[in-house]
Amino acid sequence: QVQLVESGGGLVQAGGSLRLSCAASGRTFSSYVMGWFRQAPGKEREFVAAIRWSGGSTYYADSVKGRFTISRDNAKNTVYLQMNSLKPEDTAVYYCAARQSPRFTTTQSGYDYWGQGTQVTVSS
Repeated sequence: QVQLVESGGGLVQAGGSLRLSCAASGRTFSSYVMGWFRQAPGKEREFVAAIRWSGGSTYYADSVKGRFTISRDNAKNTVYLQMNSLKPEDTAVYYCAARQSPRFTTTQSGYDYWGQGTQVTVSS
């Protein structure tokens, strides 16, 4: 059974940084794409970033490009989201997701497994 466990959320001031982690287990993820999504109160869940586990190619939403960096550690089976220059509008619950395909997609329905989410709050 695939398990995705996020950690690293918290409260930070605008301009600050946080690093989210997603520990993945239950399968070999070499052919997967791993993604981060977020959902703010009253809004739809939206794509943030994704990484191809094999090779490390990345893809970002325009809203976070240049501020967020997605990476993975093969030895630890963990995906990270380094978030810098945080803004109040980045406040949301952040979810890790796994897609059983090496092709990128930004749509929620394209991902097969989800974590429970971690809260990120950015104060102004």
